[in-house]
Amino acid sequence: MSLKNLIIEDMKDAMRAGDKLRLGAIRMALAAIKQKEVDERITLDDEAVLSVLEKMLKQRRESISQFRDAGREDLAKREEAEAEILSAYMPEPLAEAELEAIVKKAISETGAESMRDMGKVMAIVKAQAQGRADMSAVSARVRTLLGS
Repeated sequence: MSLKNLIIEDMKDAMRAGDKLRLGAIRMALAAIKQKEVDERITLDDEAVLSVLEKMLKQRRESISQFRDAGREDLAKREEAEAEILSAYMPEPLAEAELEAIVKKAISETGAESMRDMGKVMAIVKAQAQGRADMSAVSARVRTLLGS
């Protein structure tokens, strides 16, 4: 079963259970997936669906920090709940050691020696870590390894 079909089935289950928060988060995810399909006139595969979900999770994380800064704990908690629901569809996150190994392997494969080669390294790492690691953290890791 594709990831999109799994999300649709979970939406039906949330409707039957009357879980409004879960239903709302899943509908939002399906709307974002459908919007991307309509915009690009394609049917998204699992990798593209993961990309959409990852973008939504990043938006939730940013919203949480902004709501907390503004003193709106109620809205921050709602965003956290939505992020938790969406993260259930993401693959298992990479462990710190696994990420380190992927970055080091990419650096050796590309022969990267300085920050000028960061794009080449990130292209390889992104293909392997997409949806399994926060790309801003990956970028920071690559910078530290290329800088040393």
